[in-house]
Amino acid sequence: MGKAQLDCEHTLAMAVREASTEPCPPLLARALDYAVFPGGARVRPRLSLAVALANGNSEPRLAAAAASAIELLHCASLVHDDLPCFDDAIERRGKPSVHAAFGERIAVLAGDALIVAAFQQLSAVGSRISHPVRLAAVTAIVARGVGGPLGICAGQAWECEPRVDLEHYHRSKTGALFVAATCSGAAAAGVEPEPWQELGDSIGEAYQVADDIQDAVADPEVIGKPTGIDVALDRPSAVRELGLDGAVKRLERCIEKGLDSIPPCKGRDLLREVVQQQSNRFFPQGVKHSAA
Repeated sequence: MGKAQLDCEHTLAMAVREASTEPCPPLLARALDYAVFPGGARVRPRLSLAVALANGNSEPRLAAAAASAIELLHCASLVHDDLPCFDDAIERRGKPSVHAAFGERIAVLAGDALIVAAFQQLSAVGSRISHPVRLAAVTAIVARGVGGPLGICAGQAWECEPRVDLEHYHRSKTGALFVAATCSGAAAAGVEPEPWQELGDSIGEAYQVADDIQDAVADPEVIGKPTGIDVALDRPSAVRELGLDGAVKRLERCIEKGLDSIPPCKGRDLLREVVQQQSNRFFPQGVKHSAA
């Protein structure tokens, strides 16, 4: 897993370098690097690579490109989410958000450029893999995780509606990119991606519920971003709908459901261990849960 993760970081660095090299305007170039590095937990690309490895990882370049594309899209979504027209967040990952550091116009353009860079990474790998037919499936999976009707753009758009189903909202806003991670990892390895959707759905929902819990109870100094946003923006959240104890129980159920859903594969036991380890990190400090 370690070498694959290093490969993903290398691919991310190359993608940002290609997008920000001369004659790219200096402010945009700096904003692109700033938005991606240093990264967060890289949960999505780790999950994508773990699924590919569990299934033999017969196309490591495609797996790395898919994982990197998903992380670039995630970073783009954070840049846009922090904008004044959405969360108006001035801090992300313990430093000023992109619009706070570079201005709103550069932030919009940086997010757009990262989206394009993600798909450029996928297109560039086509001539360097043994099974190019897999590229089309991986690209389609990644694209579905971003746009409409069920991607992260749709998830963000639900915040503009007068009524929202919480589970539907969570599965689009956060779960969609996790589904893209698990299914693209499977497709890159040459196995049927559909059986891997439940794992992405469940872990994605768990991640969003955990984020809701953090927003309600975490220390901003610890998590490196503002809290109390859900209440301030009157935004749906698991804590507001279920209470803190109910949200923790839902988080636990989502993780358990995800672990149980892992399809039979050569590396199933190791993958289950990786998912369990990553999922345990979802629980904010001080929140009691059954895995504690």
